Amino acid sequence: MAARVLLRGSLAGAPAVPRLPPGAGLALRGLGSSARSAREDSWLKSLFVRKVDPRKDAHSNLLAKRETSSLYKLQFHNVKPECLEAYNKLCQEVLPKIHEEKHYPCALVGTWNTWYGEQDQAVHLWRYEGGYPALNEVMSKLRQNKEFTEFRKERGNMLLSRKNQLLLEFSFWNEPVPRNGPNIYELRSYQLRPGTMIEWGNYWARAIRFRQDSNEAVGGFFSQIGQLYMVHHLWAYKDLQTREDIRNAAWHKPGWDELVYYTDNNVNSNGNG
Repeated sequence: MAARVLLRGSLAGAPAVPRLPPGAGLALRGLGSSARSAREDSWLKSLFVRKVDPRKDAHSNLLAKRETSSLYKLQFHNVKPECLEAYNKLCQEVLPKIHEEKHYPCALVGTWNTWYGEQDQAVHLWRYEGGYPALNEVMSKLRQNKEFTEFRKERGNMLLSRKNQLLLEFSFWNEPVPRNGPNIYELRSYQLRPGTMIEWGNYWARAIRFRQDSNEAVGGFFSQIGQLYMVHHLWAYKDLQTREDIRNAAWHKPGWDELVYYTDNNVNSNGNG
């Protein structure tokens, strides 16, 4: 299990929501005033989530949201320490253009630098609105985009390494929505034992109810391509002390300790929440 505390990058021209100060929230497209009601509706659905049977269908069909066909891409870029400032500036200039271009069926959900965890690292989360066909369309168009081709060459000179994963969204988690800030974000990543994804999902469909009081749950995802049997939980907090208080409060709620115990049994190394 790995945990990263992230600070949001300040991307110019964040669309669809008012621009917030650095660290203020996720930059999303296409989310209007119905975002809060949609989140509350998702929360109500999680109360009645059924226990899924792993024998009847593919895990992706059993665990992912049926009402959407979105695919997510999570990127990790390890940047040369002396290049991090230039890297951030370059991303601020180019990535919002892709996000804002209506002919690209994708949205930049969030972009961050790792504050605690792997240093000099950038993390980007993209959503492709239409699944794999949308991803293929975006990639095809970007290969013909001269500015993006130049951006990739310049960016490549600043990187030590990079990796990505294609993810689906857990049906019982909140939809990522813009939120007031400033905030810090925590990305907690779990490597599950093969064959335990359904069991994990069944337990966390109940466990997420214990972590909604302070609206800290941003999104929950599981890998489809890339490193397999990976789960990512994204949380938002006002600051590190608020994070500590919220996490400690969960242990005083009857049933939380039992759910943590059973979910930890599915992970290659311990770590709750």
